Amino acid sequence: MATEILVPTLGESVTTATVARWIKQQGESVAADEPLVELETDKVTVEVNAPSAGILSSIAVPEGTEVEVGSLLGFLDGAAAPAAPAAPKPIVDPPVGVNPPKRAPGPVSRPAAAEPTHAPLPAAAKMLADNKVDAADVGTGTGKDGRITKGDVLDFLNRPAPAAVAAPAAKAPRHDEPREQRVKMTRLRRTIALRLKEAQNNAAMLTTFNEVDMSAIMALRNEYRDAFEKKHKGVRLGFMSVFVRACCVALKEFPAVNAEIDGDDVVYKNFVHMGIAVGGPSGLVVPVIRDADQLGFAGIEGAIADFGKRARDGALKLEELTGGTFSITNGGVYGSLMSTPILNPPQSAILGMHKIQERPMAVAGKVEIRPMMYLALSYDHRIVDGKEAVSFLVRVKEGVEDPRRLLLDL
Repeated sequence: MATEILVPTLGESVTTATVARWIKQQGESVAADEPLVELETDKVTVEVNAPSAGILSSIAVPEGTEVEVGSLLGFLDGAAAPAAPAAPKPIVDPPVGVNPPKRAPGPVSRPAAAEPTHAPLPAAAKMLADNKVDAADVGTGTGKDGRITKGDVLDFLNRPAPAAVAAPAAKAPRHDEPREQRVKMTRLRRTIALRLKEAQNNAAMLTTFNEVDMSAIMALRNEYRDAFEKKHKGVRLGFMSVFVRACCVALKEFPAVNAEIDGDDVVYKNFVHMGIAVGGPSGLVVPVIRDADQLGFAGIEGAIADFGKRARDGALKLEELTGGTFSITNGGVYGSLMSTPILNPPQSAILGMHKIQERPMAVAGKVEIRPMMYLALSYDHRIVDGKEAVSFLVRVKEGVEDPRRLLLDL
């Protein structure tokens, strides 16, 4: 009897994926739980494993195809080809020359009417409904088979009103130079671009700056680094755990920075799920440390080190990339002296760390050379007032410059 291979649930708010690579080919034998195919989502690459041992008798969707949760990928057969099924709802037709196996007779379901070639994808359909826009007005989309994507809807909504602009001159076709290379954007890169633009369009985003003297934290690290690593079995003492703890303390004092807007409501969180931006081979991802406010320095450092390693290996899980309430990004590891980080919706704030640089500072009436770092807090002014944002950043500065305050919860 044939077993259907379906697109699994992909995590919070993820409804589609792209078939990145078939690990097994049609006709190959597979063991139970052996990876069959890789799906690339907006966040990470997911492997779909074989539900049982058998033979991959049919591949219904070729590589590069966009598929929805629950749609058919192929069939796994223990022996002969399966008998005739009701046709599932695939995103595209099976590859040429491949006849999908048939299911055993069962309850008859009427096939849905064929969708128009520009039918919107689920996320695009929701955005069209929210903005009361007809799909026909958007026209043919850039997705597979001309389907309308969320990016197509955003482009349509951002177009200037026809009456407000003169008719543009016809755009000449672009001719590629021989020395140029044209590479299609990855799904992750397209999603990053879309969400960053969404954050700018939807939030009233402002950034406030401060600077922090890193002398105390550097001295603390130099004094206890070896003892810390020995006691906690190889976990290294870095700067990030101090910043995470300082943010957790400040978030308790200023809960709006840890909140989010949901329609006409403000949702306050009595916990901190801390997102830590890390670079992976396909772009920036933000894994989340759950209940970071309940962890000590060793727990935070261990989680960050694990996330960093698995991000480089492409082994992060979907559930580890969702649910954050506040984020930290450290452009200093790449040499950035100052930047304005962009919000990670639906979060209302993000802290940007930067390069440590020695600068002359006035200390008790004398000029001293101190290791200084600029901090940037970007926040959504719809929910966070300027006074709250500035005060929050000052609390973070105080905690980093005097780590004893973090131990005393001050």
